[in-house]
Order: sequence, then structure tokens, then C-alpha cells
Amino acid sequence: MKISLVIPIFNENGIIEELIDRITKALSEISSFYEIILVDDGSSDGSLQQLIKHTKSDNRIKVIVLSRNFGHPLAYTAGLEYATGDYVAMMDGDLQDPPELLPEMYRKLISEDDDIISGKRTSRKGNIIRNCIFSAFHSFFKKAVQLKGLKDTGNFCMMNRQSLNALLSMKEKTRYLPGMRNYIGFKQGYVEYVREDRIAGKSKMSTGKLCLLAADAIFSFSRLPIKLCFSIGFLGAFISLIAGAYALYVKIAGVALKGWSSTVLSIYFIGSIQLIFLGIIGEYIYRIYKESQKRPLYFIKKIYDQKKTTSSVITNNSTSKN
Repeated sequence: MKISLVIPIFNENGIIEELIDRITKALSEISSFYEIILVDDGSSDGSLQQLIKHTKSDNRIKVIVLSRNFGHPLAYTAGLEYATGDYVAMMDGDLQDPPELLPEMYRKLISEDDDIISGKRTSRKGNIIRNCIFSAFHSFFKKAVQLKGLKDTGNFCMMNRQSLNALLSMKEKTRYLPGMRNYIGFKQGYVEYVREDRIAGKSKMSTGKLCLLAADAIFSFSRLPIKLCFSIGFLGAFISLIAGAYALYVKIAGVALKGWSSTVLSIYFIGSIQLIFLGIIGEYIYRIYKESQKRPLYFIKKIYDQKKTTSSVITNNSTSKN
């Protein structure tokens, strides 16, 4: 059985040597028949040069160079579509997910007849505030969507070819891979671990990027934003009905309503709620627009593979020679 490991790389120059050393040792415990697919997602710190050096010394290491930075999920997608293994693993390139768990994932896939084994974080090391935000999001997301088993799981996993084919059949532009992996079903198991802090460098996922990723997850797998609009709108209508009844009562009773502050504040409040609702609806419309464009998910500038090195411009659904 051939094993493929897909790792996106973005400016990880300081840890590439340790990364490759640890993943090759871990995969060698499973089999000598494996491939490591490293996807350079627009690195600018010399990471690519280091990766190319390793492809020359080990023909099991392959490097896919994207034409620019397309983001974490699409870099993963490029590597997954290139993978040829019977079992395919996904792992981030910052070594926060320990590659030493890959043999255990493989053993569980074989011995327990699972289709997908995901890494489940029992705790996190590093910044406490950031970790609390992660935990709160995962708890909220689990309750917001109709999928089970998503709490505290990320990209770190291993799956069989059938599961991978099902995952790759989903062609949407907005891709939250842990949710997509859970959505396809199949028999899923878990390996628990403590997520380490970064061993070098700074996190490439800023607070803004994490918020965008959270939005992608919620808008892609939950009706919560629309349901929230409906619930608040219904509550606002109910409050307006009560306020209208009260205004009618005091009018009949001959009590004059003094002041205009409450009226203006009410108008501002209703206007703000409407703008929020329009923003949520606009977010859905924008995502529909992105899907309707049918642009390729990514462009590959070059592939370093001793068996088939190419400088073609490759997309996920077309190839055009330079």
C-alpha cells in the first residue's frame, strides 16, 4: 500500500529541515513505499529553494509550486489532487501536529476498518487567549452545524483512497476542509493528542485570517446566519407591535407622548438591524457569485518530481503548456 502525505508550505524556512527529517522517519515506520507532496503556497523566504534541494536527494519528495499564494485550503487541494497513494494524509507544515502520530493513524485505519482517522486535540500549548478563541469557535461550530464529531479536529488526518475521491468530488470555491471531510460521511475515527506550539517563526494565520476561516466554515455548513436574521426580525416585529399598542393606548387615554429621542433611536436601531441583515444576505450572494464564475481553484507554476518534472501552467481542471 502506497502512502501519500500532503503538506502546504508558506514561509517555513526555519523548520523545513526538521520537518522533512521527522516526517520521513514517521513514514518509514509504516512503509518504504511512500511519497511526500510539499505544496509551496507562494513562499518568499527561501523555503522553495530548500524544498527543491530535497527533491534532488530523495525521489519520494515532490514539490508543487503554486503561481501565487492561494491560501491554506487550496494548497491542500492541489496536493490532494496530485497524490497517488492508497492512503493519503494531511498535515500542516508548522510541526504543531506531530508527524509521529502518522503510524498510529495508519494502524487504526487498517486494524479498525476505519475510512478516515482525524487528529483530535485534547489541549493546546502556546498563547492562552488564542487557544481559548479556538476552543470557543469549535464549540460554537459544532452546535451550529448538523455534522457530528467536528469539535477539536483540524486538517491533520489520514484517509483511504475512497474517502479522498469523495472529498475531491466536492468542487466548491470556499473550502473548509475539516467540515468537508466530515460531511462526506464514511467511518471516521480519531487519535487524540496535545497540539504543540510552533517551534520557530510566527503563525501565518493572523486574527483576521482566522475570522475569515471561521466565516467560511459557518456560511458553508450552517443556516445559522439566516435563521438569526429571521429570529431577530421576528423579535423586532413583536416589540414594535407591543410599542404600537402602547402608543395607541396613551393616545386614547389622552396622554401626550413627549420628546423625539425615543423615535430617532428606534429608527437608528431598526436601520442598523436592516444593514446587518443586508450584509449577511450580501455575503451569501457573494459566495454564489464566486461559485458561478467557475474559475480554477489554483494554478500550478511548476512541479518538481524526478519522474515527471514539468513547467506547465496547471489548474485543477485544465492544463495549458507554456
